[in-house]
Amino acid sequence: MEIMKRALSVLACICVLAGGLYVAGSKWAIRHETLDLFDAARQRPVTVDLAVRRDYEMKANAGTWKLPVAIISNGNTVKNTEYSFLANVLAARGYLVASIQQDLPSDPPLVTKIGLPYVGRLEVYKRGEANILFVLGQLKEIQPNADYDHLTLVGHSNGGDIAMFYAKQHPELVSKVITLDNLRVPFVLNDKMKILSFRSSDPNFKTDPGVLPTPQEAKSEGIDIVKTPFQHTWMSDRGPDAAKEEIQETLDKFLSGSNTSDLAPVPTDKPLITRLGPAPYP
Repeated sequence: MEIMKRALSVLACICVLAGGLYVAGSKWAIRHETLDLFDAARQRPVTVDLAVRRDYEMKANAGTWKLPVAIISNGNTVKNTEYSFLANVLAARGYLVASIQQDLPSDPPLVTKIGLPYVGRLEVYKRGEANILFVLGQLKEIQPNADYDHLTLVGHSNGGDIAMFYAKQHPELVSKVITLDNLRVPFVLNDKMKILSFRSSDPNFKTDPGVLPTPQEAKSEGIDIVKTPFQHTWMSDRGPDAAKEEIQETLDKFLSGSNTSDLAPVPTDKPLITRLGPAPYP
């Protein structure tokens, strides 16, 4: 009986210690902050969700670390806060992550006008570019110890097109682009820029002709295209956990410099294209 009491006492101490370690560890967790900004020049509110690892933020504030910067642009009608599964991967790697709310309820609805540049959405992409430029200007004041000359741009759907459009306009400032089923803006062909793109298998969302690189271009420019069995809308926090976890794993490999084609055998005479799945997605 006495032995059992001692065992229970030891177990209780271990539980308390584990709880203390968990609380201590949580202090180093990813910090999220909402910035409600206002661009006076355009009379436009711009909401941003910031994510950053606390320990890297402390190093940056002490001047001993320069935070790499990632900008996430949301898909049309999806909230900027619905990409936490991407923001957390980036923040865990030490990035200062800014998820921008690119569209507002007061904005005109997206329309398709065949024959016009980007099927009539050029002004939407210019507005997204202006949002990113404005947010970067604000971030430089909030966190000066970050690298704003080698941006990582991430975007889903319309946000992916905004990311690609910004990279076209400012190639000297962009080092990586990650898109999730962007459909309108052709890929940047620049061997100094690393590009990863997840493509859906959703019949309701078709990529415009000329957007994706040819196999030869993808190979020569080092563009990684990952074909998935996922629906278009799954590429946000709305998607099933299994889909998000596979995207996270591939993104983490890409950020670490690993070849994403390691996920599946790829013939050497074809571009770096791999395929996620199949899996029992609901």
